[in-house]
Amino acid sequence: MSTAIQTTATPDAASSPIRFFYRGAVHSVHHAAPTRTILQHLREDLHCTGTKEGCAEGDCGACTVVIGEMGANGVQMKSVNACIQFLPTLDGKALYTVEDLKQQDGALHPVQQAMVECHGSQCGFCTPGFVMSLWDLYLKNEGVQQAPLPSTAIASVTQCPPWKPLQRKEIDVALSGNLCRCTGYRPIIDAAHRMGELPVVGFDRHALQTALEPLQRDDMFTYSHAGQHFYAPRTLQQLVDIRASHPAARMLAGSTDVGLWVTKQMRDLGDIIFLGQVKELATVKTENAQLEIGAGVSLNDAYAALSAHYPELNEMWQRFASLPIRNAGTLGGNVANGSPIGDSPPWLIALGAEVVLRGPAGQRIMPLEALYLDYMKKDMQPDEFVESVRVPLPRAGMQFRTYKLAKRFDQDISAVCAAFSVVLDGNLVESVRIAFGGMAATPKRAAKAEAALVGQPWDEVRLQAAMALLAEDFAPLSDMRASSVYRMKTAQNLLRRCWLETRIDAPLRPDQVNAFACA
Repeated sequence: MSTAIQTTATPDAASSPIRFFYRGAVHSVHHAAPTRTILQHLREDLHCTGTKEGCAEGDCGACTVVIGEMGANGVQMKSVNACIQFLPTLDGKALYTVEDLKQQDGALHPVQQAMVECHGSQCGFCTPGFVMSLWDLYLKNEGVQQAPLPSTAIASVTQCPPWKPLQRKEIDVALSGNLCRCTGYRPIIDAAHRMGELPVVGFDRHALQTALEPLQRDDMFTYSHAGQHFYAPRTLQQLVDIRASHPAARMLAGSTDVGLWVTKQMRDLGDIIFLGQVKELATVKTENAQLEIGAGVSLNDAYAALSAHYPELNEMWQRFASLPIRNAGTLGGNVANGSPIGDSPPWLIALGAEVVLRGPAGQRIMPLEALYLDYMKKDMQPDEFVESVRVPLPRAGMQFRTYKLAKRFDQDISAVCAAFSVVLDGNLVESVRIAFGGMAATPKRAAKAEAALVGQPWDEVRLQAAMALLAEDFAPLSDMRASSVYRMKTAQNLLRRCWLETRIDAPLRPDQVNAFACA
């Protein structure tokens, strides 16, 4: 395996090579732009063309690969979109593509064999991405190895614990980031069930951990090419220092938005500071009746931690983009981005979340809604960054609901995202927080509607008044996703839906609420 891509450019003297485990060996890259994507490196530099490019924006899943990295509990595996992940983020990790699944004897992996038997491929362009997403699901389901496999190969046939039959929802979540234009999804779902009926091929995490350990760095990783620098600090203090000395550098977390600035807008990002290796930002802890989520915690892990306390978030968790996007993106990045159509800020604001900013002067803590000043404008100094998000734990008498309206169930941007937190004392509204995304230039609370409800009975009369006041709280725009009239009407209906689900006098069942409020 080639260990470098030869170009005429010369790397900076202080630069370290990008090192990652690939095809059974350590692969080093010295001469690639920091914004070169993993997909570009695979197809154009290594001529490994099994991984396809469809959309170049993390939507279609044709480019899906699986990344292995060291975690607190050993090696962690996750599917991501190679088309928007920058090559230097692979440093210290392992990269797996569809070419890696072939067995030592040339046989197909059970995932591939199941796709063949169930006729899960037609034109075949999307097939490698589906296979890698299914392999990621396969790894999650095969069980933990009781001892290292005898073979030094990463994959080999072994006697694993009995296969747990997959539920349809597990399959849907695993394939939420993959689109097929010709086969249809039924035979692919059949293949997901079938792969567990074939002889099991185990994955040797012990061997991978052994391969990754020498690649772990103790100090900040600095990579440079053609005058552009990529910094990956290892500690919070290193991040504070590098941010203070490079306030104009682009902060990068999951690359699920910034990646598109390169692949779609062809923007020059300048220097980059990567948060993904800062250990202090990768923690989730409970303290002072709050759940504090570090800015480097993935969306999938953040939603898992929050849904344990707020099961009402389960549907939003599933509908937030796709699994590969949630594996890469972070809750801190979603907050720092400040998009008016981001799905996390509305419910965070409704729950009374705080954002913790960090800079050379220390921490600065504020209510999340105070962070957003105007469209894509935030109350942050150039040398500050989001350190964590603090979410209050549920309190007695609180009713919490969040809803997303979009043209598709999976992997679609919201037209309207609504969140409601109502604390009732009997039938009186003790406190209420109403927040919307897609209704204004920022994620925003409905101040006038809230004021009409506080201290009043949670009844039809006050509900109607609050619904009417939403027209004074918001003046939504019309765009490709929805008209202003649709946004206002559905926002009002979602407030009604929340009331129907939470009022104390004969609340409706969810199926009745859906039929009544959202027809």
